[in-house]
Amino acid sequence: MKADEVIKQFLSAKQNFIFIGEAGSGKSETALNFALAVHRLSDKKVHFFDLDQTKPLFRSRDVRDKLEEQGIAFHFEEQFQDAPTSAGGVNAVLADPDAIAVLDVGGNDTGSRLIGEYSGWLQQPGTQVFFMLNTYRPWSREIGAIDQTMTLIYRAARIGLENTSVILNPNVGHTTTPEEVLEGEKKAEDMLNGMLPVSLLAVRDEAADEVSRHTDLPVFPISLFINYDWD
Repeated sequence: MKADEVIKQFLSAKQNFIFIGEAGSGKSETALNFALAVHRLSDKKVHFFDLDQTKPLFRSRDVRDKLEEQGIAFHFEEQFQDAPTSAGGVNAVLADPDAIAVLDVGGNDTGSRLIGEYSGWLQQPGTQVFFMLNTYRPWSREIGAIDQTMTLIYRAARIGLENTSVILNPNVGHTTTPEEVLEGEKKAEDMLNGMLPVSLLAVRDEAADEVSRHTDLPVFPISLFINYDWD
């Protein structure tokens, strides 16, 4: 099944999509690409909420103009020093049947506390939570660490696993090869062992075609929008 078909299936029953995961999982980049895909596949108004207040770099808000140019409403709140802040209007969009919300949530249990106030909405059948997993990150290399991370994040966010699936994003940076993606996918599936369903395999668009020939997972090509200043 292709990624667009998977996303269409979600859209037939879901309207709110929450991206959570540790720093370095590719959460923000994947959430941005997902919002653009939803905008392309749905007639509803798409709202993107940058609720990540846990890091000063690599934030989705830094490329908000790219989403706004496509007609996506972008919401965030300027952060004052290290004070956590949350964008306004979340509840209204989560409750709007004619809107689709994509939430990029802070990359650890501290960041996830910000969405605890919306836990009532987040546990409704119309909400899908995506846990981002990059098996090349130090804290995601074995199932015990993943389980600990998920427990901390979910407890802080006050949400359950009922509406959760995994998006794999195995990468070691912008030079990641198709072989490294496939090795990371195999490791993730061995570790998860069916604990949670895997919905998509996020792959940098240049490598997506090659990876798709060697995996049964739906490959979700992602463009890298955030400037990492590799040079």
